[in-house]
Amino acid sequence: MPSSAVQRTTDVARAVTDVLQPRNVLLLGMLGIGLAAADSWTGLPWGLLGALCAGIAPAAYIERERRRGTWGDRHVVDRRQRAPIFFVILGSIGVGFLVMVLGNAPVGILLAMTALWMMTVVLLAVNTVWKISVDSAVASAVTALLACVHSPWWIAAYVLVLAVCWSRVALGYHSVAQTAAGAGLGAAGATAFLFA
Repeated sequence: MPSSAVQRTTDVARAVTDVLQPRNVLLLGMLGIGLAAADSWTGLPWGLLGALCAGIAPAAYIERERRRGTWGDRHVVDRRQRAPIFFVILGSIGVGFLVMVLGNAPVGILLAMTALWMMTVVLLAVNTVWKISVDSAVASAVTALLACVHSPWWIAAYVLVLAVCWSRVALGYHSVAQTAAGAGLGAAGATAFLFA
């Protein structure tokens, strides 16, 4: 492939991975889940709190450490350096969940937070031996959760999950197997809604 075509592919992959990074996906997705969980606009603050705890606060931690020189960028390509991030995510989701319980948040948003917390535990465990794709897992989990709380038509958004998987492979951050495993784990997280 000519170098200009390779550069264009890399540019598109970087744009996809930046736009559909976990922080952004969680912000929009959790707002949608909060809206559905409360059946009214009153669910939006709960969704925003969920996005803050599951995506925005961990992204801020990653950015802070990047600026300190701990990591080169938000991707943290060395899986051995990822454990602290997972612990921050678990703690942040846990605090958010506690605030939600104390504030009588809708059950749907509590289930979503539980699903994200459990998914993060599995990501942490797998990461000790293999570099599973967090970006793919989050994109898949949010898509599956939206399909559970809104409409099965949200499954069509798996086109975006495939785009995330492609971008991670195209940029050399993950293998096809690592992105597929992440996407599969994310989809499995939505099963909490099936038994609620």
